Amino acid sequence: MAEYLSPGVYVEEFDSASVPMEGVSTSTTGFIGLAERGPVGGLPILVTNFSEFTRKFGGFLSESQFGENRFLGYAVYHYFMNGGSRCYISRVAPENAKVATYSQSDSLQLTVTTKNPGAWGNKVNMTFAPASKAKTQILEVISVEGGGNKYKVKNSAGFNVGDVVAFSDGSDISYNVVSVVEEGLLQFTEDFTVDVVDTQLLPSKVITTCELNVEVKYLDIIEAYDTVSFNVTAPNFISNVMSKSELVDVQVSVEENILPPFQLLAGKDSGTHSITLSGGSDGTIDQVDSSVFVGSDKGPGKRTGLQAFIDNTEVSIMAIPGITDPNVQLSLVAHCENLGSRFAILDVPQDKKTTTDVLTHKDMIDTQYAALYHPWIVSYDSLAKKNAAMPPSGAMAGVYARSDQARGVHKAPANETVRGCVGLDCQYNAAEQGILNPKGVNLIRSFQGQGIRVWGARTCSSNKLWKYINVRRLFIFLEESIKANTNWVVFEPNHQILWARVKRTIENFLTNAWRNGALAGSSPDEAFFVDIGPNTMTQDDLDNGRLICVIGVAAVNPAEFVIFRITQKTNEQ
Repeated sequence: MAEYLSPGVYVEEFDSASVPMEGVSTSTTGFIGLAERGPVGGLPILVTNFSEFTRKFGGFLSESQFGENRFLGYAVYHYFMNGGSRCYISRVAPENAKVATYSQSDSLQLTVTTKNPGAWGNKVNMTFAPASKAKTQILEVISVEGGGNKYKVKNSAGFNVGDVVAFSDGSDISYNVVSVVEEGLLQFTEDFTVDVVDTQLLPSKVITTCELNVEVKYLDIIEAYDTVSFNVTAPNFISNVMSKSELVDVQVSVEENILPPFQLLAGKDSGTHSITLSGGSDGTIDQVDSSVFVGSDKGPGKRTGLQAFIDNTEVSIMAIPGITDPNVQLSLVAHCENLGSRFAILDVPQDKKTTTDVLTHKDMIDTQYAALYHPWIVSYDSLAKKNAAMPPSGAMAGVYARSDQARGVHKAPANETVRGCVGLDCQYNAAEQGILNPKGVNLIRSFQGQGIRVWGARTCSSNKLWKYINVRRLFIFLEESIKANTNWVVFEPNHQILWARVKRTIENFLTNAWRNGALAGSSPDEAFFVDIGPNTMTQDDLDNGRLICVIGVAAVNPAEFVIFRITQKTNEQ
């Protein structure tokens, strides 16, 4: 309680009502796969449209080079086309993929490497030109006791200890290095032996710093860095300034000298100098196995592949497009099950066409946190200039997002058209669907006059309580929303007042969900219950700081079988 130490009127604020709750995102998707470029490892990268994906990860990959591992770019394209709005990308690469480099070794040790591996780096070039960030005139030479000179300048701003400078009298140029910088005073490693004083309003004798302008270019991406220095102690040191580059890393070491950086680099005083990186490699496709996609856990910020998504809390849908290796799919399923907050979309191998073959693949997977889709969709491949079969997982993630935004996560993501799809790799009929659907394989089918539609909404689970995708995803949404919006409860006094507030907060949230059609029942009492208090907690729970709330909700199952019973009406009836 507040302390009252003197007479007076006191006003206090307190919370008595429920705390408003907001639902978490249900359609942010995580994708894993090979890409032309982009970081390998570390936190997955957020992408909000396909143009942004191409800027960060490059374009489509060719079938001849990448085979069945090429589908990440296509999946992301279909994701956004079908209604997706936000996804995170984790790029993977073979172990023998290499970065492109350039190195120069003499009095200048210069090493440039691309930020990440891939043959893309062989198209990176850098152009250097001489530049200067500061210029001034010397007004007076002051002798220093013990030897040497100080030089009074008009303006010492922009000069750093260690900077190479050029003194010009209009015809000749001499170079020096700044050793001391004071307000209005400079000292150099060597005293000038020529007359450097110029007090004219428009001086002909000036001293300038020696830096570089750098341009890094990859295709239509251009990065420009002005007045960077080889002076390691200066704020504009090239490695520091260019650390924000998305294309290259630059390391520089210079032996003691008084030559300007452009002359060290290019061996001349003026003009421009260009270098091209080389040695970048995408690696060989035979080095791509399940371990590449599953990734490795090397600690925070260094995780790769699927492991990188451990550090991400935004994603609620996961896909590894086109990768049907059971080891990868089972690892993805385990990832979603362990977190309990994600749902996996899985592809069936393209070559499995018969119901027996499809069910053989399905029988390896039994989980309420994943769904299988088949067959592969046919769409236009703008790289190969022809129609080609694509895994459906990317498009399905977009359909999930579209359905969530239009109707809500409680609506089954089925009976929705697949945008950008001109055909199917394999056509299934109603009888074959009658075999596959009960086993948890969701078919994509073509209907006359209705286009190509998703015609299934089953999880891969044998548990009948969790056989519908929308029910599982609804519970994920409710659980994660309640968890994300009740942090305020932690460390509060665990008594009846807190229990009442928590109950009201959750009841209000679930009432809104019921009004939006997410829960079954004609009233909130039929749709859910929230119990918190002596019925849910023992004295041992209270003594050990546990607050236990029991929540029950009635989910809405989809109308999967619509049955009209029709009889003949006679005049006697």
